[in-house]
Amino acid sequence: MPLTHFQLTNAKPAAKPYKLSDGGGLHIIVKPSGSKLWRLKYRFLGKERLLSFGEFPLFSLAEARTKRDEAKKLLASGVDPNVKKKLDQLAAETAARNTFGLVAEEFINTYDARGAAETTKSKQRWLLLDIAAPLAHRPIAEITPAEILDLLKRIERSGRRETARRLRSRLSAVFRYAIVTLRASADPTVALTGAITPPKVTHRAAITDERQLGGLLRAIDEFEGWPTVKSALLFTALTCARPGEVRGARRSEIDFAKALWRIPAERTKMRRPHDVPLSRQAIDVLRDIWTFSHHGELVFPSIISSKKLLSENALNGALRRLGFGPDEMTAHGFRATASTILNERGARPDVIEAMLGHQNENAVRRAYNRASYWPERVELMQRWADMLDEFRALPMA
Repeated sequence: MPLTHFQLTNAKPAAKPYKLSDGGGLHIIVKPSGSKLWRLKYRFLGKERLLSFGEFPLFSLAEARTKRDEAKKLLASGVDPNVKKKLDQLAAETAARNTFGLVAEEFINTYDARGAAETTKSKQRWLLLDIAAPLAHRPIAEITPAEILDLLKRIERSGRRETARRLRSRLSAVFRYAIVTLRASADPTVALTGAITPPKVTHRAAITDERQLGGLLRAIDEFEGWPTVKSALLFTALTCARPGEVRGARRSEIDFAKALWRIPAERTKMRRPHDVPLSRQAIDVLRDIWTFSHHGELVFPSIISSKKLLSENALNGALRRLGFGPDEMTAHGFRATASTILNERGARPDVIEAMLGHQNENAVRRAYNRASYWPERVELMQRWADMLDEFRALPMA
């Protein structure tokens, strides 16, 4: 006869395990410890087998009967319920191992094969492993658009619209990677198009007035902070290089005889080597600091160690101490300063772009520019350095 809830509840343990049958192969084993375990006896390919369902009362009589019926359907379809159970457990374990954090870490490591700079990988880690930390332990295939939106909205409400925008883009890249590696079937960020408020575009502050630039240069000349910071600021102004390229400059990259700074591809934004002609003034800056940094390979080492780069905030921090606010001037702004003034002074735009290391979208034109503009760039870089000396001598209005 079929079991009742009353029978199951009142079944007492005995010295040995005993069985109470419900029908259709479903029964419960009452153990001496008092635990009551659901079992299903069935035959598959002529062999008798047992399927475990769990413990009563965690699984009720009705739930056990439902599982029995599901198992019978599998048998009718030629599927062994035990095999199906093991496959489901394996799929669950695999999903638990394929968390967002693990897939994101694997995705970041692919940047090594692309030759990405360490700073690029650091930014990816910051976005995907730090900012997106709430997703780290979630199986990537189970993450929904709603929970991503909640994360992005929290970032947006803190005022970091640009971070929210960039994070959505990077999350999408991770999900696309998960799809092609068969660990996800869809990109949940697609549904969020237009859901994040666009950030306000703000250009890096730069001084473009020649008299004000002269005042800034005089202030840098009188800077009494860490020597490599002062030299790095002057070198940035003279070479129009990106601050990260200046901070990471190696002594081995400098050729005094040829008045040349050769930045390797792995340290440039465009991922191609960039040769910078050095003016007489830039050479003087290097010679002044050269013995200061002779204990390591860095030209402008940190105050902490000769093996450590100046921090990302070192140059901008120095500008703030000199009295130039973030809305007036940034270290990166020296590039815009040079571009604006040189264009106003009638320099050839193509030569200016080549001097700044910008990438021309046309491959043929890019190759031509790189081959043809070196003499003009050498002349323009010296002309720019001479202009800076002229600006220093201008009285403030």
